[in-house]
Amino acid sequence: MFGAEVTDDGQYLLISVSEGCQPQNRLYYLDLNRVPKAQDTQALDFSKFDFEKGQGKLPLVKLIDNFDASWDYVANDGQDFTFKTNLAAPRYRVVRVNLSSAGDPSSWPDVIPQHPKDLLQSAVALQGDELVVRHLRDVKGALARHKLSTGELVQEFDLPGIGSVGGFSGNRKSKEFFFSFTSFVEPGSTYRFDLAAASPQPELFRATQLKVPHNPADYEVKQVFVPSKDGTKVPMFITHKKGLQLDGSNPTLLYGYGGFNISLEPGFSASRLAWLAGYNGVYAQANLRGGGEYGIEWRNAGSKENKQNVFDDFHACAEYLYQAGYCCPGKLIIQGGSNGGLLVAACINQRPDLFCCGMAQVGVMDMLRFHKFTIGHAWITDYGDPDKADDFKWIYPYSPLHNVRVPQEGSQQYPALILATGDHDDRVVPLHSLKLISELQYQLARAAADSSKQRNPLLIRVEVRAGHGAGKPTAKIIAETADLIGFAAQCVGAKWQAADVAAGGDGHAKANL
Repeated sequence: MFGAEVTDDGQYLLISVSEGCQPQNRLYYLDLNRVPKAQDTQALDFSKFDFEKGQGKLPLVKLIDNFDASWDYVANDGQDFTFKTNLAAPRYRVVRVNLSSAGDPSSWPDVIPQHPKDLLQSAVALQGDELVVRHLRDVKGALARHKLSTGELVQEFDLPGIGSVGGFSGNRKSKEFFFSFTSFVEPGSTYRFDLAAASPQPELFRATQLKVPHNPADYEVKQVFVPSKDGTKVPMFITHKKGLQLDGSNPTLLYGYGGFNISLEPGFSASRLAWLAGYNGVYAQANLRGGGEYGIEWRNAGSKENKQNVFDDFHACAEYLYQAGYCCPGKLIIQGGSNGGLLVAACINQRPDLFCCGMAQVGVMDMLRFHKFTIGHAWITDYGDPDKADDFKWIYPYSPLHNVRVPQEGSQQYPALILATGDHDDRVVPLHSLKLISELQYQLARAAADSSKQRNPLLIRVEVRAGHGAGKPTAKIIAETADLIGFAAQCVGAKWQAADVAAGGDGHAKANL
């Protein structure tokens, strides 16, 4: 895959080349002064380098020509370039190099060294000697001001609370920048900073207003660190209304992903607000290994031969919710999508006693053939290659499709389960979900219909004219969300609590997802 950007001064074109899903890329550059300009418009004229008709090759310089690390452009002053990288730094650092004497990348000096614990997410240069750096600190957003020239810390900025920073907007033409802040109960606000001020602090620029009554102060958000099977502390956020009784009776939704270096940060969701406010539910979000919350090492600890760690982490989070009194197995729902759909299905296979209900959306379920369809081959960097004997040994034991078994203890049945897919999903093709639901219904009911104890529903929801999720029309999102939440609520016996809030004068609840 290729990406391109022009430096802030307009002098260089940077080209990034990546493969698979690893945070690694090659980096080439082109001095745009070497590209002739059209006489009439003075626009850059690349016809000389046309692949079919041109007379010469594009004079690209291969600054980084391997996949040893990732490289992201931060700023440049002439030939002095500043990059963000994970070379010898799984939590990332900021380095500097002069193009005229680049040498080995391992020799490039630090501007901002790797933090002992925090994940460096981005660095943006502003006018003058200003560099604003965004870290993820125990999965919570943090923002700081540094000197671009030396990396010296100038100021740590105060943020509104537990949440995530995104939507950063700023450039080298101004000392002003904007960023967005959101949390589990804050629908999102945009803040403005002016570093030219004597004592710069965030100023609220615009706040998102909901069309339903909502007061973030009515909710409690906390973070806990759960010991997993091997003792690793796994972060988990828990959100609920204040005054919740910890008597094990609360309908609880546990969400996870755990893969592809993706960080699950605090964020607002209208559908989760419906769960919190409408059903007086608890929402828990687990930051499992395999994600990017603590950098490459955290990601690697949940990938390939270490994938079972992800499922162990999720099991541990479920058990914590019981032990802390939030819920009991009869009140716990688990949910995940894509790689998170695999998570839900694998965890239910391994520990059907832990959960009441599972919602697995567009999941990767056939781990022996995932790489044979559409973009699945790119996931080998995370899962391994099932065509290789050594990789097969760790993939097969957790593959959802190949590990459906009638439980021999307890109720001898699976929790209620609903799979969701789109008939035009060209990322995780629908055959994954279709094959798994067929296997579930056959193994747990049809194969021994007379003796089967399976009474919990095993369903699939197929959305027509829809794909993996991106670009899905709002009406379809609302319909799917209503179906899934309604199914989950029915399974755990949750009752709608907020009809007086979301209803008109006739008492009929309105859909405000």
